[in-house]
Amino acid sequence: MRCHIFSLALTIGLVWAMAILVVASANLFSPDYGRAFLEVTASLYPGYHPGAGVGSVVTGTLYALVDGTVGGAIFGWVYNALVRLFAGGKD
Repeated sequence: MRCHIFSLALTIGLVWAMAILVVASANLFSPDYGRAFLEVTASLYPGYHPGAGVGSVVTGTLYALVDGTVGGAIFGWVYNALVRLFAGGKD
């Protein structure tokens, strides 16, 4: 059974963006919350700095949306390719 790549990509992008949004927002109120996770995220997303304010939370969330969507599309494409390969071309 093949998956719909666009739906999968958008779902993964939205879930990843919401995860960053929630953790980064909580970090604004409690600076120790999710600090190590956000520092790793900051090392991947240029311009994102944990605890730097609402603008930084928006920046990290937008990066996560794009990153998750692209990653989800790649995942869906690979999944569909493997389904075709192992199903012998029958979907």
